[in-house]
Amino acid sequence: MSLQKIGIFGGAFDPPHNAHVALAQTALAELELDELHVIPTGQAWHKARTLTAAEHRLAMTQLAFQDMPRVVVDDREIKRAGPTFTIDTLQALQAENPDAQLYLIMGSDQFSAFERWHQWQEIVKIAIICIAARARFNWAAGQFDTLKELQKRYVILTMPQMAVSATQVRQRIADELGENQTIADLLRPAVARYIAQHQLYKAS
Repeated sequence: MSLQKIGIFGGAFDPPHNAHVALAQTALAELELDELHVIPTGQAWHKARTLTAAEHRLAMTQLAFQDMPRVVVDDREIKRAGPTFTIDTLQALQAENPDAQLYLIMGSDQFSAFERWHQWQEIVKIAIICIAARARFNWAAGQFDTLKELQKRYVILTMPQMAVSATQVRQRIADELGENQTIADLLRPAVARYIAQHQLYKAS
């Protein structure tokens, strides 16, 4: 009997955009996952800025991934008190699914800071690290010595380059260019409608 394959894709999702969706689709297909947990972060210890309220980020994430089979939007980190650490989530999922192989999915920008993650060596023992390159990211910049530390416990995902970021979405809206027609190329329509309805990311 083969191991169940469970993916974990965490992030602020502030807001979730088309590159997030594309990465989830790529991970499901290339890794042949049985299930993918998309997990909005709670109190992000590494974020300099204050995140949008958790209930909005959770609602937008549910809208972004609502039509994707095998995706579970998991709210455990939002419910968890105190700082959010990936190792805690992985240990909880492994305990719930003792016969599963876990796959931790991230962009190359996240991976470049992986050695600063809390208990990153323990993360590698639990999960196979799955890294997707993002547009304009320089793989030859000498930031990937960590790959040597992973002892082949990693996979490079071959997804199309997409030059879209949550920062870009927020900036368009704050610049008052973020009506539906100007952010429509970056977000799922339901997410764009939610942002407009709740007046998120407007310049204060």
